[in-house]
Amino acid sequence: MQCNIDFRGRALRTTMGILTGLIGGGAVGGWCLGVLPNWTLWIGIALLLGGAFMIFEGVNGWCAVRAMGFKTPI
Repeated sequence: MQCNIDFRGRALRTTMGILTGLIGGGAVGGWCLGVLPNWTLWIGIALLLGGAFMIFEGVNGWCAVRAMGFKTPI
């Protein structure tokens, strides 16, 4: 994978990945405590996976959307 984003893009993707992962962790935690309904487990898992992928993109400097040929502002 070739680096295709600059420092700003890397910082943004890493930050958004951390925030998304925290929200997903909160959703899964709320489900485990019985505070949230059953469907939040699947939403939480999806958010955790998406957040992990965003962190991966930020750390490696690679954007999947840019790799497909789309232009992104950051």
